[in-house]
Amino acid sequence: MRYFIKLAYNGTNYHGWQVQPNASSVQETLNNALSVILNSEINIMGAGRTDTGVHAKEMFAHFDYDPTLEVDSTLHKLNSYLPKDIAIYDIIPVHEDAHARFDAKKRTYQYHISSVKNVFSQEESWYYHQNLDVELMNQATKILLNHTDFQCFSKVNTDVNTFNCTIYEAYWKQENNQLIFTISADRFLRNMVRAIVGTLVNIGLHKITLSDFNSIIENKNRNEAGFSVPAQGLFLTKIEYDYL
Repeated sequence: MRYFIKLAYNGTNYHGWQVQPNASSVQETLNNALSVILNSEINIMGAGRTDTGVHAKEMFAHFDYDPTLEVDSTLHKLNSYLPKDIAIYDIIPVHEDAHARFDAKKRTYQYHISSVKNVFSQEESWYYHQNLDVELMNQATKILLNHTDFQCFSKVNTDVNTFNCTIYEAYWKQENNQLIFTISADRFLRNMVRAIVGTLVNIGLHKITLSDFNSIIENKNRNEAGFSVPAQGLFLTKIEYDYL
């Protein structure tokens, strides 16, 4: 049987999603917990990879396990065993060819900027006190929708077949002292959202123009784009499938 798990995690204490030598990862922590609870070696496949310090309000992963699971019991055991910064919300039986990564149709990220220093949310937003022209930043987000090649926002030397992504929506919204950027696409490149946010912040500071922003995307050069904003403000918030 193949199962999907729906989960969330605070990425502060992890070196990203993916298993890597000599560093704690979310994937490795889940593999260990499932292997202990199910008394079988389990290796999960995630819907994507988040970088060090990035959070997920909604992540999916799949694993194979031959006996039929008692979902409620397994869910309770997993959440009791896992550390407090990882939570499992559901375990879902799916067809044997279902794939958490390749079947995902749409992914949504949010980036949080706080204009006020908050000692209780320093791990969940980027404190940035300078005034930003949010209206101009929202004009720039519309330019993103006119493009599909986002090599300029990708981490350099990334092993991918294409830099093309279809962005469905991108916008900024002010909520009290929080400025929240939401972006949805069929796929994202490594470091893409953080580089987009950094470039949009430069627009909000009037360091670059809307025309500059369009040229940066067309030139496909990472060195022309803005800085990569800190990881702690970034959340993976939603992943969509045709069959879930």
